[in-house]
Amino acid sequence: EPEAGAGEGLLAHLARRACVVVTDEFPAFFIPRMIEAAAAALPVRLEVVDSCGILPLRATERVFPTAYAFRRVLQRTLPRHLDDWPRPRPLFQLDLPRLEESPAQLLGERWAPASEALLGGDADALAALPIDHKVAPTGLEGGADAANSRMRRFLSEHLRRYGNERSQPTDEVASGLSPYLHFGHISSHRILRTILREADWTPEKLGKPQGKREGWWGLSEGAESFLDELITWREIGFNMASKRRDYDRYASLPEWAQRTLDDHLSDPREHLYSGDDFTRAATHDALWNAAQRQLLAEGRIHNYLRMLWGKKILEWSKTPKEALDVMIELNNKYALDGRDPNSYSGIFWVLGRYDRAWGPERPVIGVLRPMSSTNTARKLRVKGYLERYGPQAALL
Repeated sequence: EPEAGAGEGLLAHLARRACVVVTDEFPAFFIPRMIEAAAAALPVRLEVVDSCGILPLRATERVFPTAYAFRRVLQRTLPRHLDDWPRPRPLFQLDLPRLEESPAQLLGERWAPASEALLGGDADALAALPIDHKVAPTGLEGGADAANSRMRRFLSEHLRRYGNERSQPTDEVASGLSPYLHFGHISSHRILRTILREADWTPEKLGKPQGKREGWWGLSEGAESFLDELITWREIGFNMASKRRDYDRYASLPEWAQRTLDDHLSDPREHLYSGDDFTRAATHDALWNAAQRQLLAEGRIHNYLRMLWGKKILEWSKTPKEALDVMIELNNKYALDGRDPNSYSGIFWVLGRYDRAWGPERPVIGVLRPMSSTNTARKLRVKGYLERYGPQAALL
C-alpha cells in the first residue's frame, strides 16, 4: 500500500465482477481473521484452499503433544495422500471467458498500478512506503525462480550431508527454503515430489508406521532427515495453529512446562537484558550475539543456534512471559519466515512445547531442556560463524 488503508475496498470491488473468490488457507498471524472478515463481507462465495502441507489440515482433528505422536499419525495417514499432487496447470484447456476490461481499467485511478520504480526496488520509491524502515533489506532474492534454484542447489550439493551435518553453523548444509515456503514461492509438494522422483521412489519402499524419524520413507539418511523437518516438524506447527486459536499464547504451553516455570519465577537471573539489549545483540555472550546479528543481517538464524538463541532469552528475561514476548517480537520483525506456524513451533519449543521434562531441576528453567553456549561451542564448529557474525557485523 502506498499509504495505510489504501487497499480498503479493493477486494469487494473486484468481487462484484466475480462468481467466486479463491484464496490460500494460512492458520497463523492475522490471516484467519482477515479471511473470516472477507467471507462475511463479500457478495459471492469465498473458497479457501488448503495447500499448507502434504497432510491436509483436516486429515486429523487432534493436537499432538510431541513430534513422535504426530509422526505416527503422519505415517499411517500420509500414504493415501501421496498420489494427490497439485496439478501444475489446473486451468489448462478450460474455456474461460475473458475480462472485457483490462485490470487497469477495472481498478481505475483509486487503485492505480505500482510504478516501475517501486516494482524495481528503487530506494527512493521504497522509502516512501509506510513500512518499518528500521528493518533493513536482506540480500535474499525472492520469487519462484529463486526458490527453485535454491532447492536444486540444496538437493545436488547438500542433501547427502544433511543428516550428519545439519547442526553445523560453519559450512552449513541447511536448505534455506523456509522463507520461500512461508511466502508461497515454493510448495512442500514440489520439494517432496522432486526428491522422490530423483530417488526413483515408489510407495512399496514405505516402512511400517512406527513413528521413527528415519527409515520410513526408504530413502537415504540425508533425505529421511530432511523430510522429517519438512513434513513432521513443519506441519506439526500448522496442526497446532489450525486447531487452537491460542497457539501463540503462553497459556497454550503444556501444563508441566507452565508449572515448572512458575515454580522458578522468583529465581535470581545471573544476567538480565531488556528487549532493546537483545535487539542490538548487546549481551555478554559472543555466540548469542552472533546469532542475533545473523538475524538482523540475513533475516534468519542457523537452525541449531536458533534454539540456543531462544533458550538464552528465556534465561536472561525477568519472566518467561516477557521472554516469549521478546522472541515473538524479534522473530516476527526480523525473520523472513517470521509469523509462520513453523516459527511459532520453534519459539514455543524453547518453553517446552513438543518436548519433555529434563532433569535435574535447574534454576530459572526448572526441568525444561537446557542449552548453553559453552556446550554448543564444544559440540559444533563455531569459529567461522563467530568470525562471520562477530562485532564487526554490526557495522554492515
